[in-house]
Amino acid sequence: MLSALLGRKVGMTQIFGPNGVAIPVTVIEAGPCTITQVKTAATDGYEAVQLGFGEVKLKHVTRPMLGHLGHALPQTPRQRRKQQLQQAKSRQEARKKTASAASETEADVAEATATKGSAKQQPSAKRRRGSAMELGPFKILREVELISGDQPAVGDTVDAAMFATGERVDIIGTSKGKGFAGVMKRHGFGGGQRTHGQSDRARAPGSIGPGTTPGRVFKGTRMAGRMGNDRITIKSLEVVQTDATRNLLVIKGSIPGPNGSVVMIRKGAEQMALAARSGASARRS
Repeated sequence: MLSALLGRKVGMTQIFGPNGVAIPVTVIEAGPCTITQVKTAATDGYEAVQLGFGEVKLKHVTRPMLGHLGHALPQTPRQRRKQQLQQAKSRQEARKKTASAASETEADVAEATATKGSAKQQPSAKRRRGSAMELGPFKILREVELISGDQPAVGDTVDAAMFATGERVDIIGTSKGKGFAGVMKRHGFGGGQRTHGQSDRARAPGSIGPGTTPGRVFKGTRMAGRMGNDRITIKSLEVVQTDATRNLLVIKGSIPGPNGSVVMIRKGAEQMALAARSGASARRS
């Protein structure tokens, strides 16, 4: 069982519960995600899978990434020049061996053999566990933990069906960036006095020095600086509704990030502990 799934924040709204109470919820488009790589304890030291999410144009993806996703790559100019040099060298060696008209046939055969070069590089089977599929390309690649159960295969698709209504999940996202902010906005300081001649200290942080001893400013002192754009985890949020057909999850409460941002929906701590215990008991039996 996978521990998490990638999704996109759609926006916030409200629904009404059975007793008529308005519940603020966030709608998340969860998946579908494609498994692009499987890591095992025997080869990598731990068990995990790499998920691909979101579409991106082929021209915006690097060659190493396309090779990782199993695409057959056309030759680069450097590789083409190298192949041409090898072909020229083969022809030159063939001409040296020719001393008569009969050897011209051998040279032609050597030249034809040298020109039989594949215009595309084949993907590495060892890197992707023998899979020859061309996946993606994807906008986001993330690695998630594999808890227990059957090991998935490269190319499998995971969607919102892995979550159930009433389940508790953790949402991981990047908060909105708010730029450089002062201490009142960033940390909730009260500011200085507005009277007794302090006309310029209304939103100032005040003294930051701890006195003669130790005579320096401690690390971590709350001051003005960049606010937001941080990795935030909101734990134990309830899944109010699920729509596996449209890959939608309705989560109670708010989650970090603007609309359209990529978030990770992770199984709750209780669910992961239960899956780990069941997997351990299955291995013992």
